[in-house]
Amino acid sequence: MYADEIAAVYDLVHEGKGKDYRAEAEEIAALVRTHRPDATSLLDVACGTGQHLRHLGDLFERAEGLELSHDMLDIAARRNPNLALYEGDMRVFDLGRRFDAVICMFSSIGHVRDTAELDATLGCFAQHLTPGGVIIVEPWWFPESFTPGYVGASITEAGDRTICRMSHSVLEGDATRIEVRYLIARPGEGIRDLAESHRITLFPQADYERAFKTAGCEVRYQEGGRSGRGLFIGTYRQARPA
Repeated sequence: MYADEIAAVYDLVHEGKGKDYRAEAEEIAALVRTHRPDATSLLDVACGTGQHLRHLGDLFERAEGLELSHDMLDIAARRNPNLALYEGDMRVFDLGRRFDAVICMFSSIGHVRDTAELDATLGCFAQHLTPGGVIIVEPWWFPESFTPGYVGASITEAGDRTICRMSHSVLEGDATRIEVRYLIARPGEGIRDLAESHRITLFPQADYERAFKTAGCEVRYQEGGRSGRGLFIGTYRQARPA
């Protein structure tokens, strides 16, 4: 699916749509310190191309990232040469160190397939926390708030490139199937057509809350936010039950 090329235009598209990574990073840091005032370390799981990390590195003494996509991780490493980055799966990673906060933004958590994987993922997050540490997760839509048939579109001009992104979302069992097309035009090169497809699980709110509690966290859901999907905020209190 031309993953390396899609990774390269990813930031351009979202910046063109007005995504303010610095403001979001500052909001994340403030939220972490509301629950853990002395927080000095943070792990960004599914860090993508490292746009949040670029600013979180200024806001925490130690900020590190984990990403499954090799192509996105390459971009993140070039963007953040002084930060520790790891290639890994959010469901099964073990970095051998702990952090005051673990975050997972941009609804990346929705890429796990079922409640067993959701439990495993939150368990991994908790195992990487110091006592009293904070987990912040931006969920995907809940089943009752997803809009089947939704069409998204944007046009971005970046230098001599014009990028059109269109998406169409449908219900597929207990998940969203999103088909995405990119048209990328550059003078003298014509138009390129790239495509990608994602299946994102529609977990009910109760499934997230149960997974947090199973991982030994107190949890609350904060509605709204920049995406409209809200945030789950968990505070680690005890070891995960056996």
